[in-house]
Amino acid sequence: MIRYLSLEWLDALTAEVAASDALQTLANEHTIGVTQVVTGGPEGDVTYHLQVGDGTASFGPGAAYPEDVRMEQSWDTAVGVATGELNAQEAFIKGRILLTGSQQKLVEAQPVFGALDTVFNAVRARTEYA
Repeated sequence: MIRYLSLEWLDALTAEVAASDALQTLANEHTIGVTQVVTGGPEGDVTYHLQVGDGTASFGPGAAYPEDVRMEQSWDTAVGVATGELNAQEAFIKGRILLTGSQQKLVEAQPVFGALDTVFNAVRARTEYA
């Protein structure tokens, strides 16, 4: 098992995103840079990104460049969303996830996030959230 938001977890997602034919194909049609910041976790604050465009989708530590959207949330919120105990849309509405940047880009890139969910599911099965 790998711990959620650890370097090993980031590496696993990096490999899965790179291997995802669906994400690579969508990267020909969509362009977006998304930064996620999770605060107060067991390993401190963690920042990671998804970068999609020009036929390439990549995932890794640090902020997206260029960054179109930034999402900030606490460890508890991130774990709740990742495990399905908390609905992401509800977390946005209740202000538990702070969203800054281009909401339009986020809406336009919904197919990317659908494909990304498949990637996260592959890693979720071997992730511990404690």
